[in-house]
Amino acid sequence: MNQAIRPQPKAAVRTPIRIAPSACPHDCPSTCALEIEVLDQHTIGRVHGAKDNDYTAGVICAKVARYAERVHHPDRLKHPLVRKGPKGSGSFEPISWDSALDLVAEKLLDAERRLGPETVWPYYYAGTMGLVMRDGIHRLRHAKKYSGFHTTICVNAAYVGFAAGTGKIMGVDPREMAKSDLIVIWGTNPVSTQVNVMTHATRARKERGAKIVAIDVYMNGTMEQADLAVMVKPGTDGALACAVMHCLFRDSKADWDYLNKYTDAPRELEAHVRTRTPQWAEAITGCPAATIEEFAALVGANKRSFFRLGYGFSRSRNGPANMHAASCIPAITGAWLHEGGGAFHNSADIYHWNKSTLEGQDVRDAKVRMLDQSRIGAILTGDHAALAGGPPVTALLIQNTNPVSVCPDQEVVKRGFAREDLFTCVHEQFMTETAQMADVVLPATMFMEHDDVYQGGGHQYIQLGAKAIEPPGECRSNHEVICALAKRLGVSHPGFDMTPRQMIDHTLQKSGWGTLAELEAKRWIDCQPDFETSHYIKGFNWPDGKFRFKPDWPNVPFRSPVRGGPVEQMPKLPDHWTIIEEADAEHPFRLTTSPSRGFLNSTFNETPGSRAQNRGRPDVMIHPGDAARLGIADGAAVILGNKRGQVQLHARVFEGVRQGVLIAESIWPNSAYPDGRGINTVTGADAIAPYGGAAFHDNKVWIKPA
Repeated sequence: MNQAIRPQPKAAVRTPIRIAPSACPHDCPSTCALEIEVLDQHTIGRVHGAKDNDYTAGVICAKVARYAERVHHPDRLKHPLVRKGPKGSGSFEPISWDSALDLVAEKLLDAERRLGPETVWPYYYAGTMGLVMRDGIHRLRHAKKYSGFHTTICVNAAYVGFAAGTGKIMGVDPREMAKSDLIVIWGTNPVSTQVNVMTHATRARKERGAKIVAIDVYMNGTMEQADLAVMVKPGTDGALACAVMHCLFRDSKADWDYLNKYTDAPRELEAHVRTRTPQWAEAITGCPAATIEEFAALVGANKRSFFRLGYGFSRSRNGPANMHAASCIPAITGAWLHEGGGAFHNSADIYHWNKSTLEGQDVRDAKVRMLDQSRIGAILTGDHAALAGGPPVTALLIQNTNPVSVCPDQEVVKRGFAREDLFTCVHEQFMTETAQMADVVLPATMFMEHDDVYQGGGHQYIQLGAKAIEPPGECRSNHEVICALAKRLGVSHPGFDMTPRQMIDHTLQKSGWGTLAELEAKRWIDCQPDFETSHYIKGFNWPDGKFRFKPDWPNVPFRSPVRGGPVEQMPKLPDHWTIIEEADAEHPFRLTTSPSRGFLNSTFNETPGSRAQNRGRPDVMIHPGDAARLGIADGAAVILGNKRGQVQLHARVFEGVRQGVLIAESIWPNSAYPDGRGINTVTGADAIAPYGGAAFHDNKVWIKPA
């Protein structure tokens, strides 16, 4: 009997995958050039690094590679919401966009009528680093004369410490790492946070036999990959730097021709560090003197030494002094004269942006008070000094940040947000801890759902991030929300009438970077100054052209006029400044809240891939000796705390930390902790000298079994 012939199914017609060029928008110096798989007008696939960008070089972090987890997450906010239950209850109901914007405008106008425009505080930060979507909130602020904003939570301590010597936030082309003989990765963990640094460093190791030295407070991924791992106690990097300088002078490795021509006080520095021996530094840092000697010998033997200086070791009460001390080392050896030698922290000062239209600088009133971002807890709880003598803040408009999770001194922050007389509007992608405290929550787009332009921090490119897909539900961009509110609030400005693409084109042209069409055709603009400028061959950015071993701390050039901390106590020459929160009998441990591999601040802590990468729950690393002494088993529930509050989490017994030091890789959502208190419950909000900032990695605590 003939077997029936079954008809063959027709081959499925596959829509070709479109590759959309973009740039990573997140608060990471790498600002990777991206290629996004676009499956249809609403859907993306994998995200890849652009191979033809010579800094990204095709390599991106795992969390961005799986960005589809964020874009298509079932918990994304997609519709406007208004609070219907008690404040902080998380109880909301849907509301139309028009009704939501009308309500926000009504509340802001009412607050202004009662206490004046300074009672309204637009609060933002770096949830996106796109210029249009991040900085446009200032245009509304300036047009309405709302309270100003000091951005102190991230760069102040690091930028000031670097500029204290060079006079500018600019350094060696970061691509020159591949031409170095020694790469010193200080106070940053690029294996977790800036993968491209490791791309270029390992290339130098492979092609040139270069050595990699990593300096940090625990054995993280970068320390494990280094040829020499230099582990110090938190807040003691200045002592390490001084001991290295001592060795360089002692062993005749100082380039006196360079020092006499390019530095301000070399003989004074030499005399000063004569007593800062490796043995002296060992007592402070915990790092063996032999390791310090080995590090110094590598620096002395390699003129092409590239110092890649990160942010982590600046987030301490002595952070600017530590950054400055580390930046002094290549000036002693004359490494700046050589390709692949010198120092680099960030490229902030190479872009010469003109943001007058974007930020509304042309309508800014300099008399309007400025409030400190890091001091939001004190501000919202009525601290007179924090309020700069002005009215209380009774209305907040928040974009691109999650202060109820990320800001220091969390118990005070939460009390401030719980005020019944405070109106809060949050424009967000997820129902964060801050959104849960809001009166109105507005759904926000993600970076591939709008147009924006980006600058690199860890490299030298301006990049375009063009819209690739349509947003889900009713999500709107920051620019749309700001412009719509301006209309309802009765203020006009040319920037409110522009589309994002028009704003990008306008800002590029005003800044001397050509047109949007040209950027779109090229994909990125290389802004790196020439070798002589990048290496300060014609002199550092001071009137006499000399690198400053003796900083004028109160007058270091910086973009913000905020002042804070005990500036008068800052060391005159590089040193270990003993202002850190030292351990004591009641608080015998030092805690740092170091970045995790899976999260970026509080971003990505909602995605399953990142949660799994971070072992599924918040924990704290403790040395086996400390754990045994306190009766703490690996994986056991523990409580750590100080005068600011206490946190419940789990112990991870780990030999890669020093005794007396705890490491809590953060930032998990507050809800991931048994009592809802996140790690920033124990971090302080007191200002770092001289320009403010928060000392996230400088905390004394106790720890005990739960």
